[in-house]
Amino acid sequence: MKQTVIMNLLATFLVMLFLYASFSKYFGYAAFDRAMHDQPFPNWFSDLLVYLIPPVEIIIAILLVPDYTRRIGFYSATVLMGLFTLYISGILMHFFPWEPCNCGGLISSLSWGQHLLFNLFFLVLAIAGSVLNKNRAADMESGEFIRH
Repeated sequence: MKQTVIMNLLATFLVMLFLYASFSKYFGYAAFDRAMHDQPFPNWFSDLLVYLIPPVEIIIAILLVPDYTRRIGFYSATVLMGLFTLYISGILMHFFPWEPCNCGGLISSLSWGQHLLFNLFFLVLAIAGSVLNKNRAADMESGEFIRH
């Protein structure tokens, strides 16, 4: 029971993050498009990311809601947050020819270091959700999980 409550809380925080992030991109589309084209990517890749990132964030949020898709939702959130975190780490380690703008709603007020900590926090939530979900599935398969 406690594990389910924790998993629901983790999913809720991630759903709120991904819905906020995607809708802020849609509602500030011109700024998001400009910011993506300020990243150290080729234009074709920036164009692709502009069209892919918001719907992927919404899809992950949707996958995190029902129990039967939550596992793939947590795994997907882990992958996406992991990629974003690696990208920010690359910026901080000066892997790119310039430091792009730090864009995206409330996140734009954070430094890159603060953004990294923010992402690490949500990456840990996604990983914890994946582990708890996997443990819950194993308990259900072994018959140790009793539904009340």
